[in-house]
Amino acid sequence: MIKTNKNMTTSEWEIMRVIWTLGEATSRQIIRVMRLKTDWSPSTIKTLITRLTNKSYLIDNGAVRDRLYKPTITEQDAMTNTLHQTINSMCAMCVGDAITNAIASTPLSRYDILRLQDTLSQKLSTAPETVACNCMPNNWEDEQ
Repeated sequence: MIKTNKNMTTSEWEIMRVIWTLGEATSRQIIRVMRLKTDWSPSTIKTLITRLTNKSYLIDNGAVRDRLYKPTITEQDAMTNTLHQTINSMCAMCVGDAITNAIASTPLSRYDILRLQDTLSQKLSTAPETVACNCMPNNWEDEQ
């Protein structure tokens, strides 16, 4: 899989979710599905496909007609990368609250909850009492 560090927009995520679900798709298939989900025009959908290709999230078979698009990243890897980028942009002291709020407002299966409980139990034994703020460099006061 090709790795990319370029963020996907919410609209691009919608296109990728269709392709991940189908495994691969032609622009006609993508347009047909997206027209059922959104009010986007075919040209908007084609523009999003082009952006995803330019960002290296999609590759195509090079055909002139009925071009077939395949993802270069798995859905799980894309979700994990995006989540890590988001968490890394937050104050470390606030991440726990953000994750707690996300879990509270997200539908989860019993299996998901058991996995979360197991992961949290394992982390508990090595977790610090508090997490330090990482918003400012350690020596920022020295520069004043």
